[in-house]
This record gives sequence, structure tokens and C-alpha cells, in this order.
Amino acid sequence: MQFQISNELIEKIKFLVEEKNNEELLLHLEDVHHADIAEILTELSLDEAVYVVKLMDSQKTAEALMELEENVRERILDTLTPKEIADELEEMDTDDAADIISELSLERQQNVIAEMADEEHADNIVELLRYDEDSAGGLMAKELVKVNENWSVTGCMTEMRQQAENVTRVHSIYVVDDKNKLKGRLSLKDLLTAPSRANISDIYIPQVDYVNVHTDGEEVARIMQKYDLEAIPVVDEMGRLVGRVTIDDIVDFIKEEAEKDYQMAAGISEGVEADDSVWRLTRARLPWLVLGLFGGLGSVYVMQGFEEALAKFPVLFFFTPLIAAMAGNVGVQSSAIIVQGLANNNLRGSLFKRLLKELSLSLINGVVLGLLIILFGLIVGQPQLVSLSIALSLLSVIILAALIGTFVPIILDKRGIDPAIATGPFITTSNDILGIFLFFYLSKVILGF
Repeated sequence: MQFQISNELIEKIKFLVEEKNNEELLLHLEDVHHADIAEILTELSLDEAVYVVKLMDSQKTAEALMELEENVRERILDTLTPKEIADELEEMDTDDAADIISELSLERQQNVIAEMADEEHADNIVELLRYDEDSAGGLMAKELVKVNENWSVTGCMTEMRQQAENVTRVHSIYVVDDKNKLKGRLSLKDLLTAPSRANISDIYIPQVDYVNVHTDGEEVARIMQKYDLEAIPVVDEMGRLVGRVTIDDIVDFIKEEAEKDYQMAAGISEGVEADDSVWRLTRARLPWLVLGLFGGLGSVYVMQGFEEALAKFPVLFFFTPLIAAMAGNVGVQSSAIIVQGLANNNLRGSLFKRLLKELSLSLINGVVLGLLIILFGLIVGQPQLVSLSIALSLLSVIILAALIGTFVPIILDKRGIDPAIATGPFITTSNDILGIFLFFYLSKVILGF
């Protein structure tokens, strides 16, 4: 049965903390999973959460800290001494420890590293901090199991037992040469069935997928997804094995990237949480709102240029929101498909073919919607020429918006700019202005004002 966190449990833990009944408190949390511990800490006040973290064994609280939202974790870490943080980091895999320590100020990082008793673990964390956080080097963990191609099967088993003590999960066994260069991988089945006097060089598999320390995280995710890998080795510029990226790390990376793209599409310029400060939330939202404001002013300016049209055909005014909405919706739909294709690396064919396909699709959609506008005009008794003008304008706006929605994210991607920006207010605003201008211009040509 799945563990359930109830109000009664939270109130009980709060009471035990207040009474400082450590024995019973530890008894309540003894068999609770670290992910549930993290959820419990979130429900407590800061002082209560810190009390629980300091009371419990670092091996369990270290895992719980990794499950916490970043803003909650930062507040807890701010209350801990460098020695207490170091104790937590020594219980973590190097990749998780590097993620935690990167959230601290440079001065605190140095103080925490200085307090770590395991110098090798500390050196590995410092090494990981040198890499970009969104690269394979920034995502990898140093803990892995590797064997030398010149070892015997018997000697290999002894070495593997020692290495496995520091590895949470053994996904793969990697084979290296005397210079630590990656040569291949070792099947556990082949290892167990091989003669004890055989050498690893006789039984290892030379084919192995790997990435460089500077490989972008999205490319790492694509490779692991394509080949269904639970882990992938990471090599440096000289081909030496330096770490591995595991599936749990890449899932966290994908989740963070998806959240970032979703916020960018919604018009939020930086990663924020609901509990962040008003100033940080304002800073993330205001730039796009300013863009929307100027876009709206641009639309007003365009409409002012067609005062004569509005005077002779005031009905056009009432269709302006429809034209703007359709332009924005079609642009966002087109750009969302392109951005998804770019993210998944499955966008095939030339830019011309892609634009031609989008043109065909928008032409079909525009004709159908235009016919519905004409039908609506017949039902309400609207002049046919006005209905035809609106329908043709709508068709043109849809085609233009679709082409912009396709073209812009591809160009942004080629220039190294996150194409997710094209699914938000940027493309909506630009399509609104161009759509309104095209609407009134074509109406002027057709209606002859």
C-alpha cells in the first residue's frame, strides 16, 4: 500500500518537534521513503524542517534534500553550517552533490568543500562544477564500474565488488585500457559464463554509445531515448572515461527544459516558482508584457491609418478581434509543431518543403474558415461583398501567420536562440499587427474605399 501523507501525520510530526521527542519522531520517520520525507519537510515550517534534517541520518536526508523544490532547499541550506552541508554532500552521488553546491555562493562553496572529509569525493564535485550545467559533463556522475581490458575474469570480479560499494545502481560495466580510454562495455552474462582465466579483452563488446563532456544535454537525451539507454558513458577530449549520465538525471533535465519552454511560451523570461519573491516574478513577466503593450499600440496605430474604412464600413471594426485572434492562434499552432520537431530532432526536409507544407495546410484551413464567414454573413444578412472581404482577409492572414510561425522558430534555432520563444507573446504580437494591417488593406482593395 502506498504511503499517504495526511494532515494528522503532519500535525503529529509538528507536535513531536515542538516537544523535542526525538525518539518517537525518528520512529515515525524510520521507514518513510526519502521522497515522502521531502514532501513532509515541505509541509513543515522552516525551523521544523531544519530540526528534522539535523536530527535524521544524513544518508536519508541527503536524498530527501534532492527531492525538494529548489527554493525550499535553498532556505534549509541557508540555516545549515558548512560542516552540516558537507556531511549531507558526502552521502550523495557526485552529480547530485554538485547540483546542491552550485546553488551556494562561491564563498560558501569553498567553505563546504574544505569541510569534506572524503577528498576524492570533494575533488570529483569540484571537477563537475567546471562544466556547463546543461552539458553531459554537468549532468554526469563520477560513480561507475569500469574494468581494464587486460584484467582476468577473476581479478575483474574482485575489482568490481570494491567499485560497486560506491555506486547506487550498476547500469553498465565499462571497459578501458591502461590510459583509461573507453574501449567498450562488458556484458554481465558474458562475465559470469567466461572461464576464470580468460581476459576481459577476449569477451568485452567494443560497440558502445558514448558522449563527450561538452555534448549538449538535449543531444544526450536524444541519444538515450533513441537507443533506449539507462545510462551512457561520458568521455573527455582525449577519449578517457570520466563519468556516466543515468536515466534519472536525464529525466530531471528533460522536465526542467519542458518547464522552461512552457514558461517561455507563456511569456515568462526566466525560470520562476509560484513561491518566488514578487520582484523576481515581476522581472520574469514584465518584459513580455511590455512587448505586448507595444504590440497593442502598434495595432492601434495601424487602425488609425484606416479611419476612412471604419467610417464607411463600421462592421469591419467588430471583426478586428477575430482577425487578430486567428492570426495569433494559427501562428502559435504552427510554431508549436516546429518547436516540438526541433526539440525531438525529427524535423526532416528542407525549409522550402516545410514552408510549402504549411502553406498547403493553412490554405485548406483558411478556405474552410472563410466559407464559414460567408455562411455567417448570409445568415445575419450581411452584405456579400463585406463577407467576401472578411473571408479573403482571413484566408490571407491565416497563410501569413502559418508561414511566420514556421519560419521564425527555424531561423531562431539556426542562430542558436531557443526557438521556444517563438511560441509565446513574440509571435502572437507580431502576427496580431501584421494580421490587422493585412485585414484592412485587403478590405480597402476589395471594398474600394
